[in-house]
Amino acid sequence: MERPIDVLNNAKGKRVLIKLKKGAEISGILQAMDLHLNMWLESAEQNSDGEKTKLGTLLVRGDNILYVSPEKGE
Repeated sequence: MERPIDVLNNAKGKRVLIKLKKGAEISGILQAMDLHLNMWLESAEQNSDGEKTKLGTLLVRGDNILYVSPEKGE
């Protein structure tokens, strides 16, 4: 049985979707993470109202994350 942290470890190098506590959604390629769920993303984009804003390389602090999931098709 896989633990949630194992699913995220297996998603390294793949695109993930992150929902932040304030409602923003960010997607990007997961490069690294730690046990606090701080996440380093490459090619990150913020999705809001159907518009995508390119953010590039991004570090998302774990205490701001509501949920994270590998994107469909990954």
